[in-house]
Amino acid sequence: VQLVESGGGLVQAGGSLRLSCAASGRTLSTYAMGWFRQAPGKEREFVAGISRAASTYYADSVKFRFTVSRDNAKNTVYLQMNSLKREDTAVYYCAARSDGFLRTTQIQYDYWGQGTEVTVSS
Repeated sequence: VQLVESGGGLVQAGGSLRLSCAASGRTLSTYAMGWFRQAPGKEREFVAGISRAASTYYADSVKFRFTVSRDNAKNTVYLQMNSLKREDTAVYYCAARSDGFLRTTQIQYDYWGQGTEVTVSS
């Protein structure tokens, strides 16, 4: 599975962005998908995820601001980010887990994209 993220960029605090993660090579419908982020000087952390059955889970820091969704027909997963804060600045990665069950640690994911950078200015 090849994953390609897009949609990152520079946005003012309070603004919105929608990240996309497009897959090729395999259909994503049977995979669990996770979004992770890594800020400068920090560890990569879980942000949000969606299972094969479309159950979702969010880190407390983004709950009620971010929404993860999937469009299996387009083989794409999205991360809608609203009310962005400076602390959301990071490189965002999508990842796929083959068994379809949602997990929150990066070691449990099998495939990764190259990342897309999000910068939130004040």
